[in-house]
Amino acid sequence: MKLNNYQKNILRFIGIRIASSLVNVLLKTVRIRIDNSDVIKELDKQKKNYVVAFWHGSMMIGWFMQRNRNFASLVSQSKDGDVLTAILEKWNYHVVRGSSSKGGHEALDMMIHLTEENYHLAITPDGPTGPIYKMKAGAVITARRSQIPLLLVGIGMKNKWILKSWDKFEIPKPFSKAVAIYSEPILIDAILSKEETNQKIEGCELMLNKLQKEAFDRCLNS
Repeated sequence: MKLNNYQKNILRFIGIRIASSLVNVLLKTVRIRIDNSDVIKELDKQKKNYVVAFWHGSMMIGWFMQRNRNFASLVSQSKDGDVLTAILEKWNYHVVRGSSSKGGHEALDMMIHLTEENYHLAITPDGPTGPIYKMKAGAVITARRSQIPLLLVGIGMKNKWILKSWDKFEIPKPFSKAVAIYSEPILIDAILSKEETNQKIEGCELMLNKLQKEAFDRCLNS
């Protein structure tokens, strides 16, 4: 039987909702240890908002950690973005559909506006298309222009599936372990030059890669 467009859209909607529910159930079985979480508790105590950044391949755990905590995110308008939007909305994110690869200035302005609305931001700084583990400017520029702290999060998973995608996307296996490590808050000077900003981006990239490796090592040894 050939389906018309309306029927296809209905099936796609159902598929997206089922996928988001399955992800939610899976992640609730994963034991996530969060190291250096006091930095988050202190910022929340001071009622300060902030930017959290984690690599695209680890985002399943990264997004899950920030659920139900007044976070906002910018999600692409692609079909993959439809699935992510359904998942994030289940976790009470404020989702804005846009693109950081097209119309970058508009996307950046959108993220800054969200911080002015007292949302925290969760960003995958090597997304949406890579290269893997290479930090783009968005997280640092948003923190600089908004004058709010940037927190980097390394995430390691012990038992996982790794997809054959550009980001080597990681899916934790049921009842597996994960370790996440927060950096100390990073404050970006508002008057940095372009060269100094690029140096800061490179420094944050090195730090996030170091945290990622450390999180993986701690997870293996836990």
